[in-house]
Amino acid sequence: MIKQHKALWLALIGLAIFVFWWLQPERQQQVEIQGHTMGTYYMVKVVVSASKEVDEKTLKVEIDQLLAQINKGMSTYDKHSELSLFNQSSTIEPQRISSELAYVMDESIRLGELTDGALDVTVGPLVNLWGFGPDGRPEQVPSDKAIAKARKRVGLKHLQLSPQGVSKAIPELYVDLSAIAKGYAVDQLVKLLSQHGVSNMMVDIGGELYLRGYNANRKPWRIAIERPISGERTVQQILAVTDQGIATSGDYRNYFEVDGQRFSHTIDPDTANPIDHKLVSVTVLHSSTMTADGLATALMVMGDEKGLSWAESIQLPVYLVVKTESGFAGVASEAMLPYLVN
Repeated sequence: MIKQHKALWLALIGLAIFVFWWLQPERQQQVEIQGHTMGTYYMVKVVVSASKEVDEKTLKVEIDQLLAQINKGMSTYDKHSELSLFNQSSTIEPQRISSELAYVMDESIRLGELTDGALDVTVGPLVNLWGFGPDGRPEQVPSDKAIAKARKRVGLKHLQLSPQGVSKAIPELYVDLSAIAKGYAVDQLVKLLSQHGVSNMMVDIGGELYLRGYNANRKPWRIAIERPISGERTVQQILAVTDQGIATSGDYRNYFEVDGQRFSHTIDPDTANPIDHKLVSVTVLHSSTMTADGLATALMVMGDEKGLSWAESIQLPVYLVVKTESGFAGVASEAMLPYLVN
């Protein structure tokens, strides 16, 4: 009887050890690829099993080629890009464009209408006038006359997409997709990596990100929202995110000052002037990084009170950093609360 108990006990130990080892997760490795695109950096983190070989050189070549193709289509800094050629054209007749450019333009128009014009990709002439485009920084604040002249070239209503192509109602219309193109590029990299069988990744282009699956520790990716303190890199809030795109828009790094007055790079299409309110940065989550990118810009234009109210109305996860008399305060929409790390 004792021998039977001993045999059973040993068998159970053996079973426990077998189950223990069988349930042990396979070791993971993280591969990191970096480079430059669209006037900024990109970083791709891929998490795969330690037994899987990743051809980093080939993958980087494919990533660089894809980003170069997107930049060739949507850059306003490249005078020979597809978008620049459209901007330079004086015809009001429909022009054939690539399906990629049409896709991004279509989403830009949709988001412009959704946000009641807060996102306007035709605001480029004003962006350039204020010195935040390819033309460079002005020597002085633009005059009312110059602003009025630039406004005549602005208006999302003048941009039309049809089966025949894209057309502009006024020859001088200028389209700038910088508020949405990086997000689009992130989404395209995610597709590329998925085609390689990657299910755990972080894609980052200049602060616009997409997180899928888990990190090397088998936990949701954690992303820090920066506290906008000049000369410092400190954390305002940490988010735990997976299977989401993230975009942040802020006015605390790209600006200039004249006679002590600060001018943000974000232009309000309604006033034709740089934004001037207490909202310092806004972070948006969405299944599409392109959409999150565009909405982040729109919310920066709206400001903290209107922006938060609008985000709540469509249950959009957003996190706003607002300037107060004592520093900065973080405000999260109801839909963002599950992602906050205390």
